[in-house]
Amino acid sequence: MKIAVIGKGGREQALVETLAASPCKPQIFSFPGSDAICETATRIEASDFDSLMQWMVDNKIDLCVAGEESYLVKDEGLANRCATAGIPCWGPPKESAQLEASKEFAKNFLLRHNIPTGGASAVASYDEAITAIGGKYPTVLKFDGLAAGKGVAVCPDAASAEDFLREVFTEKRFGEGRLLVEEFLTGPEISIFGAICDDKYLILCPARDYKRLMDGDEGPNTGGMGAVASRQLASPELLRTIEETIVAPTVRGLQKDGLPYRGFLYFGLMLTPDGPKVIEYNCRFGDPECEAVMPLLRGDLAEFCLAGAKGEFHPDLISFDNGWSVCCILASAGYPASSHSGDIISGLDSCAARVFHCGTKKTPAGWVTNGGRVLAIVAQGDTLDAARTAAHAEAAKVDFDGSQRRSDIAYRNM
Repeated sequence: MKIAVIGKGGREQALVETLAASPCKPQIFSFPGSDAICETATRIEASDFDSLMQWMVDNKIDLCVAGEESYLVKDEGLANRCATAGIPCWGPPKESAQLEASKEFAKNFLLRHNIPTGGASAVASYDEAITAIGGKYPTVLKFDGLAAGKGVAVCPDAASAEDFLREVFTEKRFGEGRLLVEEFLTGPEISIFGAICDDKYLILCPARDYKRLMDGDEGPNTGGMGAVASRQLASPELLRTIEETIVAPTVRGLQKDGLPYRGFLYFGLMLTPDGPKVIEYNCRFGDPECEAVMPLLRGDLAEFCLAGAKGEFHPDLISFDNGWSVCCILASAGYPASSHSGDIISGLDSCAARVFHCGTKKTPAGWVTNGGRVLAIVAQGDTLDAARTAAHAEAAKVDFDGSQRRSDIAYRNM
């Protein structure tokens, strides 16, 4: 089996290594890939979307796995292009990927299908946003389009809201787009992952990520500074409630709206006093949750995804270890406002944990930083304490100039 994994970060490296470890022993290819990914996978020699598609056709790729969200909505859409080329794709078509690409689309979907979520108003200007907020704080502001996990601001007061609104409407930090002014919900967050195949689904291992830059959930929002994953993270009763009120209605809603879906679907949830509510959908695996979840997966992920992409649902092909997995992110100097590249990374040889490269480059002098989030250091254990102790201890061995790391990953909100 030949598999092409699309993306270049730590999430894609985790997927590549898990797919490569499948008993069916597939050949793995990657685009655009990274130096770290290409120690396991073969880099696809393509320069753009068109040449990527032609390469996959010429090389008779059996399965395309979407890692990065941008390709799902780029041009005609990755899955759409694959369907035209006759290549099974584990990832939804562009129409369905609007659940992630447009916060407004997702909110309307949730409300239309009576799936628990916070109230919201869509606005198109700074003045409309101020009116919609109506002086009620805290409030949540969400840029409508894709923003690499940084287009959401939880604003405790008018000053912070006005700063973010200027970024969106004046500076256009995320490009052109509308904004959602959303109800502020309270409670711990949890990430639920579904593997969706038409009208069938499998709920995978739950996780919790940490979006703020600094300990105590302080500082700016990021793409994620760490994650904890375990089947024990949510009680059977909670998982049953989430399935009955959120996952199953979402799958029924996709079917009712004529939105085909084969691929991973991420449910970002807030466990409010009134029950679980959807904060957002992602139409792929979460990052850095993927780095925490994949080491717990057992079975044949390659055959599972290939079957699912063809419309055949075989949940018996995969399962999850009942232990714990903790991921600590090391970010570069200046992140998330900017990132620093070229800093030598030390300590990797002494690190005994799994290491996934989010933003690095291999040079004659060794591995160097090459992005905002640089490395994901991941450890497992039979207990939460064993996993988090190991993850933090191993992460402390790795360093580079300006390195940023939270010390409360898998401690806070547990």
